[in-house]
Amino acid sequence: MLFVYSVFRDGWPQGRFGKIVLKMEKDFVDIIHLIKQSRANAIKTVNAELINLYWNIGAYIARKLEQSEWGNAVVFELAQYIQQKEPEIKGFSDKNLWRMKQFYETYKDFPKLSTALREISWSHNLTIFSRCKTIEEQTFYIKLSKQENYSCRELDRQISASLFERTMIGNAHSSPILKNNTAKDLVGAFKDSYIFEFLNLPEFYSESELQRGLIKEMKAFILELGRDFLFIGEEYKLQVGNSDFYIDLLFYHRGLQCLVAFELKTDKFRPDHLGQLNFYLEALDRDVKKPNENPSIGILLCKDKDSEVVEYALSRSLSPTMVAEYKTQLPDKQLLQQKLHELFDSQS
Repeated sequence: MLFVYSVFRDGWPQGRFGKIVLKMEKDFVDIIHLIKQSRANAIKTVNAELINLYWNIGAYIARKLEQSEWGNAVVFELAQYIQQKEPEIKGFSDKNLWRMKQFYETYKDFPKLSTALREISWSHNLTIFSRCKTIEEQTFYIKLSKQENYSCRELDRQISASLFERTMIGNAHSSPILKNNTAKDLVGAFKDSYIFEFLNLPEFYSESELQRGLIKEMKAFILELGRDFLFIGEEYKLQVGNSDFYIDLLFYHRGLQCLVAFELKTDKFRPDHLGQLNFYLEALDRDVKKPNENPSIGILLCKDKDSEVVEYALSRSLSPTMVAEYKTQLPDKQLLQQKLHELFDSQS
């Protein structure tokens, strides 16, 4: 075995023995994969059991209080009793016990969420049911946390950025990109508006400053876009004839299996912006796109837009293109919630 390790250390093995060694390495990699998979499954199992425990404690406390067998002071006494009898058990202060009750009461009438609740951590659950006021918003972030594998910090940021409200409003005002493209997977892949509060830009800034800021804060940018986006490059060069052209930002979307070109504008949307972007999409499809990939998509990011002007401009566009606006500050969550309520009321 020591000889095998020395062969790997000194370089790639040769001949028949080398093939045996490489086969052994593959076997070892398989074992490591099994170990990691088992550990991940164990963590999921432990997490699910912990959520079960908190749910059952919350249900027990809620039932005792509802039946008037306990008063509120009993919860404090319970916390003291646990601390005295089992001092090594942590996390059962009266504050946390009340949270378990709130957790149970928030979701007890929604059994369809039972599995999803146990697939994210207690910290994620705590953030969601304490910050989100409606079951629709809570369901949205529960499912998104699992899908995107958010850290607690990332989840908290998305709630602060009103991702739920922006998504619902954006879906209600479906962009022509969704109408002109038959791929159902496009729904939900893009947003009608983006929030770039992490850039800390001055009041007046150029397109190049916006671009540099997004490149510098790429991790936060990807979080806002969605984890399926893979960054390819900035100022991506396209050569058409004897001329060179440059796409501001080029991404690849894993789910849609296509190139996504972003063009940045620091002013309000104008119809003539689309000509340049459509030209880039044609060049990408002819010269860059691989045969197995879907047609490229263009996203025009503008500081502001008039939805009616956008609809007119895109109505005859054959290229899959979307015009989205961006803000450099966190939105007014209450204002967005009001708009969402008005939208729901108008549809009812």
